[in-house]
Amino acid sequence: MELIQYLLDLSGIGRNRLQLRWVSAAEGQLFAKYVTEVSEITQKLGPFDADKFELPLAAVEQTLNSARIRWLLGLIKQVTEQGNVYNEKFKKEDYKKMLHQAAQEEYQKALIMRVLEERPLSVREMAEKTGLAVYTVSLRLNELERQNQAGLQKYSGNTPIFMGM
Repeated sequence: MELIQYLLDLSGIGRNRLQLRWVSAAEGQLFAKYVTEVSEITQKLGPFDADKFELPLAAVEQTLNSARIRWLLGLIKQVTEQGNVYNEKFKKEDYKKMLHQAAQEEYQKALIMRVLEERPLSVREMAEKTGLAVYTVSLRLNELERQNQAGLQKYSGNTPIFMGM
């Protein structure tokens, strides 16, 4: 849940658009309180324009489905409580930072892959469409090339044009 909220913040959607509360059927007053709280939060945020966030939502979904993130999520308990193969235990905060860094990188790669689905683009065009810095696009594009997920298609003058694989 916390990772999803982090990704929603990263995407510009905002963590408060997602709420999860555990309530028993026997806790009617608590349920009513939560419904009131969530209604107030929703009213403050205003309507959600899914079309405006089509690209970030798709990238969040792709990030959560990535093998790297699923693998890291599956290891949390193991490496924070029992230790890794070298018997080293990670502090939960350190693991959380590492998970957030990985999620940010996967999210950025997902944004790039999504815009490359439309058509081949230059690094600068990818930066404009994704809102990422040119340097960040270059870094993530390099990773995507090494993973055979993107590659050079052609040159337009001196400008390299990349496509998704």
